Amino acid sequence: MANSNLVRLQKFMADCGVASRRKCEELIDNNKVKVNGHTAKLGDKINPKKDIVTVFGKRISVSQTQPVYIMLNKPRGYVTTVSDELGRKTVMDLVKNVDSRIYPVGRLDKDSEGLLLLTNDGQLANALTHPSHNLSKIYRVTVRQKVDSETLDTLQNGIEIDGRKTNPCEITVLVQEERRTVLEFIISEGRNRQIRKMCEAVGLDVIRLKRTAIGPIKLGMLGVGKCRSLTEQETDKLYRATGLNNSENKSKLHKI
Repeated sequence: MANSNLVRLQKFMADCGVASRRKCEELIDNNKVKVNGHTAKLGDKINPKKDIVTVFGKRISVSQTQPVYIMLNKPRGYVTTVSDELGRKTVMDLVKNVDSRIYPVGRLDKDSEGLLLLTNDGQLANALTHPSHNLSKIYRVTVRQKVDSETLDTLQNGIEIDGRKTNPCEITVLVQEERRTVLEFIISEGRNRQIRKMCEAVGLDVIRLKRTAIGPIKLGMLGVGKCRSLTEQETDKLYRATGLNNSENKSKLHKI
């Protein structure tokens, strides 16, 4: 009979606020996690009440701290990670007055900017990044060239990148000039550097890429490099968008 006390290691790590479930899987793959002193591997299950789990040599446990939900207007030049081995500036340098361990949900590459969500809610972080939810994201993308209708159609119908075709997306021309076009992309995937690779495949040079919305959450007028807590209404919208129940967290939101 299966032991009902056992949970997947990456889920336990996410619930402890280490990182998103996908990032936790990377940490396990890279031999950064141990269970009872032994190097863990993907597929391991643990008993949270008995097993000792360490990440980078530090023991982790599920805390009873308040859930934290933050939006950040990420500037260019910052990497989307909790810490960086190369000593580069990270998005965590921009988030102040938060005692809980939080982490970015998904990522924006170093040269991209705009809306980034950070939280210690492993369940929501996993739901927001899981492909099955098809959560739409909106980007404002500036390219050097004038973009013709044929190129737009090609992009919208899907481009093969990294051996797999992208899902159809919606693209609107916001500004059209001889040597500069501003496009609005609405995509439902979160593949690595997806928009940059799509544009590169059709000969477009991206000179600016800014995310302005994630599902129901919009960046709005938040200043570059600034962050704020999500409102209770915004958090509810995210939970509804992913089909989760937020009733337990409503009464204990942490504000910055």
